[in-house]
Amino acid sequence: MTTGAAGDRHISIDAVRGVAILGILLMNIVGMGLPTFAYINPTYAGGHEGADLWTWAINNVLTDGKMRALFTMLFGASTVLIASRAAVGTGLGPAQTHYRRLFWMFVIGMLHAYFLWYGDILVTYALAGVFIFPFRKLKPRVQIAIGVAVLTALLGYHLFETAALEAMKAAAAAPGASPAALSAWQEASFLINPPAEMGQQELALFRGDFFQALQARTQVASLLQTTIMPTDEIPEAIGQMFIGMGLFQTGFFTLGWSSRAYGTLIAVGYGLAVPVTAILTWLIWKGDFEPLRLHALEVWQAPTRPIIALAHASVLLLIIRAGALKALTERLAAAGRMAFSNYLLTSIITSTVFCGYGLGLYGHLSRFQQLGVVFAVWAFILIWSKPWLEKFQYGPFEWLWRSLVQWKRQPFAKAA
Repeated sequence: MTTGAAGDRHISIDAVRGVAILGILLMNIVGMGLPTFAYINPTYAGGHEGADLWTWAINNVLTDGKMRALFTMLFGASTVLIASRAAVGTGLGPAQTHYRRLFWMFVIGMLHAYFLWYGDILVTYALAGVFIFPFRKLKPRVQIAIGVAVLTALLGYHLFETAALEAMKAAAAAPGASPAALSAWQEASFLINPPAEMGQQELALFRGDFFQALQARTQVASLLQTTIMPTDEIPEAIGQMFIGMGLFQTGFFTLGWSSRAYGTLIAVGYGLAVPVTAILTWLIWKGDFEPLRLHALEVWQAPTRPIIALAHASVLLLIIRAGALKALTERLAAAGRMAFSNYLLTSIITSTVFCGYGLGLYGHLSRFQQLGVVFAVWAFILIWSKPWLEKFQYGPFEWLWRSLVQWKRQPFAKAA
């Protein structure tokens, strides 16, 4: 996402961003159309057998956390890019541009989270982005090292957390367990094994009118923003943004790497990280999706996500370098240029499809059936983005964001 000028674009970055904005919907659709915790555990809702099981498994291996990681790394890259443009006299100074962008991203993100999609990523980006800006001029290898260190520390925290949960579960299951031990386990396990009643309440509210859906969204958004966001989402975003800044400066996103280097990353991603993730996915299934086991195995998937994400990006970058599939890559680039608009419009479309004040399909489509909605939204994004940008300089929400950042109405339509 960027509020940068319409000119001087890196087509490769835009195309990779386009893939990320499309790919994110493969996982977001679960939370958009099913009770919240179906995203974490497929036995909670949405089906976990047959085509639904395969839909969950393939997404868990190839897209869950990977497209978000790619999107986040691109945000880090755009932080460096936009700051460099501001530094040479385009609009406000670098710091003003950056922090105004973050302020308005936070405002829009909060509105998005509570009125459209509680799984919003904009608030996380706005808060994480505060920390990375002072480090934008570090050497690429230092930025990447910091990012890896942050993600490694986060992995350590999650391993410690998992061990603590296992200890609390054992204490609660022991003969003669104290009320305190039982209460501690019940409270600690809420986010990995929520009561079924919560899902039933969400079904009733999201199938109701606008204000009932708003009530449900408010409950979940506030829960996520006060639990998972501070301890998981923001640290992960900071680490991935640092890696994105470093990779951008090495030329990764702008075809600055050799084809051999991209190929090596593809080999590592698909030859090592994907099989490891597939094994972990299989173990989750073999364990009958037992909540604590699922959580523990999900923790070990975290290191593979950025690697698989970069392997996906490398495939697209080699396609662009070869000049293949040009019609498709041009449409992906247009979708990426309008990532902010497409992200928000996706939520507008899906909330209308699923909520009771729209088509009312919330909870009625299984995981596999939801793919039909995903493909329809993809088609819309790929069809509308390119012709829109032929007439206008920015997507509608990019224009709004840019105007707010500059605090001045920006040019919108292209000159005839």
